[in-house]
Amino acid sequence: MLDTAGQRVWTEVDLDAVAHNLRQVRELMQGTKIMGIVKDDAYGHGAVECTRVLEKNGVDFFGVATIGEALELRQAGIRSDILILGWTDPDQAALLAEHDLIQTVVDVPYARELNARGLKLRTHVKADTGMNRIGISWQPQKKDLDGFFEVYAMENLSNEGIFSHYPVSDDLGEDAMAFTARQTTMFRELVSILKENGIDPGLVHIQNSYGILNYGDMGFDYCRPGLLYMGVTSNDAIPVVNDLDFIPALSLRTRVEMVKDLQPGQTVSYGRHHEVQQPETIASLAIGYGDGLPRLISNKDLTVLVNGQEARLVGNICMDQCMADVTGLDVKPGDVVTLIGEDGRKRVTVDAITRCSESINNETFCRLTKRVPRFFTGTGDPDAVRKQAADQEDADGGH
Repeated sequence: MLDTAGQRVWTEVDLDAVAHNLRQVRELMQGTKIMGIVKDDAYGHGAVECTRVLEKNGVDFFGVATIGEALELRQAGIRSDILILGWTDPDQAALLAEHDLIQTVVDVPYARELNARGLKLRTHVKADTGMNRIGISWQPQKKDLDGFFEVYAMENLSNEGIFSHYPVSDDLGEDAMAFTARQTTMFRELVSILKENGIDPGLVHIQNSYGILNYGDMGFDYCRPGLLYMGVTSNDAIPVVNDLDFIPALSLRTRVEMVKDLQPGQTVSYGRHHEVQQPETIASLAIGYGDGLPRLISNKDLTVLVNGQEARLVGNICMDQCMADVTGLDVKPGDVVTLIGEDGRKRVTVDAITRCSESINNETFCRLTKRVPRFFTGTGDPDAVRKQAADQEDADGGH
């Protein structure tokens, strides 16, 4: 039982669910190894704790966005390979070497800067097959083969891999699938050309989370799931080819601060957008946009659970509080409110918050700020959550 006494807001991350979700991805991907993407604190789930669970369950490679994120893992004792997927200042090359980190080559001039530092650096080369974000161009409009040749020939760069990225692998429409297929073909073509010219491209990877769900095992060395092992996708309304047995790992909870009775004509919160029409009981909740709850969800009838009972948020979200209509419910200060997760037999999902804020689940999780403590349950056993659910069902008499 978690000791959350005294907490105004917190998350609970089920590490057994993380392990279970990893197994689902592994079973789909068969021979393709998994690079666990744990950037931005593992999408707000706790990078160190999630990385340890993934490592415990056989993941030997991790991806982060920044050198700071990589150093946090090293300082926590993570010794597996870590790829920095974004740009690192070349002046920090010594840190890359000292901590045995793998740096992405974002383009040829950047590779020249790294090489000029005179240190032996581990790198993966990014091939831009259509995302047009970072990478050396390999597209129908421009194929910079000389650039790839130059980078692989640099004496101080140990180019141990090559990768690209899918921008529309979440889209099963004809045009998007044709674009993804073209990317895949060009990426394979580039790898083949390098090999034909006596260059070992190293580890080859391109599939992100939707690339995994919609295209399965494509025979590359690694795939790069992020939210998948958290048990969610970017948007659960988007259809996928392989709908895996995922279990959401994160719950978000807060507490009731006070309860008040309002009469017709009174209004709630900034802007006075919620006006009471009939007598209402309003509970003030100890969470706001300063904790990461998007202000965009204001006045959209988002449902939360108060002691397992459904209530809707009303009025504008404030920095540190928000309000819920709890008319007819038995509610008192200190009661637990669930914004993401289960309470009793009811569940509220991160997707509900995401849709109200017109975003994706990635951003909703990443919004959760450092003033929201993370609590962890489980040990990282992939069988534990299903066993627990079965035991609960037996205790309930199968209902």
